[in-house]
Amino acid sequence: MIFSKTKFSVLPCSTMSALFQSKHDELEAKFIEERAELEAKYQKLYEPLYSKRYEIVTGVVEVDGITKGGDETPAEQKEKGVPDFWLNAMKNNEILAEEIQKRDEEALKYLKNIEWCRIDDPKGFKIEFSFDTNPFFKNSVLTKTYHMIDEDDPILEKAMGTEIEWYPGKCLTQRVLQKKPKKGSKDTKPIIKTQHCESFFNFFNPPQVPDDDEEIDEDTAVQLQDQMEQDYDIGSTIREKIIPHAVSWFTGEAQDEDYDGTILEDDENYSDDDEYDEDDEGDEEDE
Repeated sequence: MIFSKTKFSVLPCSTMSALFQSKHDELEAKFIEERAELEAKYQKLYEPLYSKRYEIVTGVVEVDGITKGGDETPAEQKEKGVPDFWLNAMKNNEILAEEIQKRDEEALKYLKNIEWCRIDDPKGFKIEFSFDTNPFFKNSVLTKTYHMIDEDDPILEKAMGTEIEWYPGKCLTQRVLQKKPKKGSKDTKPIIKTQHCESFFNFFNPPQVPDDDEEIDEDTAVQLQDQMEQDYDIGSTIREKIIPHAVSWFTGEAQDEDYDGTILEDDENYSDDDEYDEDDEGDEEDE
């Protein structure tokens, strides 16, 4: 066997690594660019389907082949569309079921559509929740926007939500509690206390990232990181699972891999002083 006597120069490992990494980074950048273009292309193709779904859910059009029964009440005959479509679709997802409290459900029945779009400056995405006129808040649209440092890891920079304009006594993210005055007290008026509580609508008031010059301790930083990750998981679930597959979630056909079908119930027990009772009369929030 004859071997070539041609001499090959051996590149230092650091130089060879840099060459390979540079080429890889160029290809990866091209991949990300083309993937974004492909996603935008198919997002436009999905839009007619989402519009048709919206029309069916809201009763603008009726589904072919579905007729009303003769034994329905007048109220049921007048009802159009698919009642509680988005509420039930979200409740059938394990992650969102944990966020939706029983007291949220009446407000979420007015939810008529959920959409999302990509934003480019800064990079990220926005989710829009459209509501019918309702007795809980004035807003017709609630939005949640995620600004990303890197969408491919992904690395979240911050999240922002719509400030909800609650009607007096209808705020679902707070409870108005009353404390009875002590016996013998000259002041007979009950003491009003406002307490923050769990609610799906806290989604629109995400954890805030402190300024760069603001120092926080390690425990606070870890807690903030966990809150931001949980918030992003909720947004990603709505964007990637609920919106594109809402019909399957509504019917219960779609399931997470580790989803056991159990809808968690709202815990109505309070850890506050037992002397406090929730104000059933719907007092206005404490200013």
